[in-house]
Amino acid sequence: MSNDEAGNPPLIQDDAEVDVSDVGWLDVPALIIFWILMGIVMLQFFTRYVLNDSLGWTEEIARYLLILVTFIGSITCVRKGAHIFLEFFYRYLPISFIKPLTILIELINTAFFSIIGYLCIQLALETAHQNMVSIQLPKGIIYWIVVGCCFVMALASAYRVVMRVRTKSSDIAEDMLNPSS
Repeated sequence: MSNDEAGNPPLIQDDAEVDVSDVGWLDVPALIIFWILMGIVMLQFFTRYVLNDSLGWTEEIARYLLILVTFIGSITCVRKGAHIFLEFFYRYLPISFIKPLTILIELINTAFFSIIGYLCIQLALETAHQNMVSIQLPKGIIYWIVVGCCFVMALASAYRVVMRVRTKSSDIAEDMLNPSS
């Protein structure tokens, strides 16, 4: 009996199309940096395990690119509302409580990203004159990019607050309880 006859979805869907309709221009830098990171890690693996002579700069650059992918990718998560949250509580709350709770949580997120951005400014100022070990660039560059990411996340979260305020409670409840639909 095949998977289709048993009522199960097929294991491999060759004809399935990839939906890229929700990819925005804010997502592109994370994708580019991810591919650069992958290339550097592959180069590091090749030189270390195949040539048995590792390139010293690849580890440090990979570390900084991983930091950038994390924070730039977080912009996408905030924009889409895809960060992990406990939907368990939403299932047992009255629908009238869900909208105010989601607005409160987005306000807390906005404040959190703003505070983290402010703290990153302090870190960037302290590391502005320290150079990276393997290349002669200031470490502050990485932290200034993180500052920008934190403030873009704060703006995206503030935008989500505005959108939550404008949306009907029933629509927010439906979105929270059935995110895949």
